[in-house]
Amino acid sequence: MVEPVFVVIRFRVGEAEQAGFGERMRTAVDVLAKQKGFVAARVGRNVDDPELLALTLEFENIGSYRRALSPYEVKVAAVPLLSQALDEPSAYEDLPS
Repeated sequence: MVEPVFVVIRFRVGEAEQAGFGERMRTAVDVLAKQKGFVAARVGRNVDDPELLALTLEFENIGSYRRALSPYEVKVAAVPLLSQALDEPSAYEDLPS
């Protein structure tokens, strides 16, 4: 059985830069949302540290997520933004409950 995967990508962005960063984030999400296997996306700001932003993505499976990063339009619109993420593992699978 192929399991869904969710991705948590965190960024440290100064409050003064967040407006422009938010526009780039929306563009990246729009492009990723068009990829096969995409399920959902969410963007948020940490309540205790307002310079810490998170992008969560959900895909049907790990293969869908990895393939979603390959198209040219994703490399142009999303990969430069994603390269600014904190250097930490980001893909997770659901644990059985």
